[in-house]
Amino acid sequence: MTLSQCDQREGWIGLRCQPSRSKAWRIPMGNHLNEYSPDYAVTPGEVLEHELEIRGMTQQELANRTGLTPKHLIAISKAKASITPDTAIKFERALGMPCDYWLNLEANYREVLARLAEEEQLANDLDWLKRIPVNDMVKLGWINKSTDKKAQLVELLNFFGIAQVKQWQQMWPNLNIAYRQHNTHEIFPEAVSAWLRQGELQASAIVCEPYDKSHFRTVLEQARSLTTVDPDHFVPELQRLCAEAGVAVVFVPALPKTSVSGATRWLNKDKAVIHLSLRYKSDDHLWFTFFHEAGHILLHGKKEMFLEGANGLDAEKEQEANRFAETQLIPPKAFMAFIAEGVFSKQRICEFAADMNISPGILVGQLQHRELLDMKFCNDLKRRFKWAHE
Repeated sequence: MTLSQCDQREGWIGLRCQPSRSKAWRIPMGNHLNEYSPDYAVTPGEVLEHELEIRGMTQQELANRTGLTPKHLIAISKAKASITPDTAIKFERALGMPCDYWLNLEANYREVLARLAEEEQLANDLDWLKRIPVNDMVKLGWINKSTDKKAQLVELLNFFGIAQVKQWQQMWPNLNIAYRQHNTHEIFPEAVSAWLRQGELQASAIVCEPYDKSHFRTVLEQARSLTTVDPDHFVPELQRLCAEAGVAVVFVPALPKTSVSGATRWLNKDKAVIHLSLRYKSDDHLWFTFFHEAGHILLHGKKEMFLEGANGLDAEKEQEANRFAETQLIPPKAFMAFIAEGVFSKQRICEFAADMNISPGILVGQLQHRELLDMKFCNDLKRRFKWAHE
């Protein structure tokens, strides 16, 4: 995944696709394996009854030959008891049919029952698809498209790495809380979790050293200078430097109905992840978000997940991360001296930014945030980025 400059002011970010998996049901027929999807289940007991009928053997005689009780044989016939390896061996000796045959019958029967139950569960969970921007995920290459709704749901379950929809809440328990009082946009926590999951998949492919807090602080000092270079250079370099300190940095496009610009989480005690969505497109927002998320890593706990754009977050910790980003991007004393001058022309902004070794767009963003510069002024000093698919 790379980000490159498409002209003097615009850049591109590329994406990776996720592999999909196929499935097949295997049913033993004699000595061969045939693949098909049955909508019914033949019990081993039915086969047993058929074999007894061919031989003209009663259940009582089979009980006498095997040492099994008639009650147990009736339970097998009614599929209320399973054919165990011990029972299969006894059937082999009494009926002359291999042990593996009976065990395969039992295994197949149980698998078909599970598949039928799975089909019913999938049908009950289809409404979940409505809360996830499937088409956008397909366009981004995260999942494959299917015209069959159940197959599409299975594709999503594979993407999330969960067995059923009910496991979603266990994997992302706080998303509903974080977004339950969002006042501006309609937010779907399921869509947010898809964005987080894609970042998790990308982060898992980044080899990181164990997290080192001191090293990460040093990396952030180096990262400031990356704000002045093209994305073709700063994306791989930022990822490399942070990985050496135990932090995986991933760029993941924000999906509709997510309103996320960044996130911080820990995959384990030695590996943190910074997700960046490029939601606002400009370099001042991108870099402020990065340093804000870095602040969460350095200042706050490893058990928490921080989502920028969600309600229900710890306001104090968010403010701490904001202050961290501000001071890391522009040294406070130098910034206050610059503000005291009161000259915010393009030339002076570019000169001061060069002295601080940061992009002038970052300085413009900070001045606008402090309402020292009109939101309409100097925006051409900001670099604009685009995702490749845009």
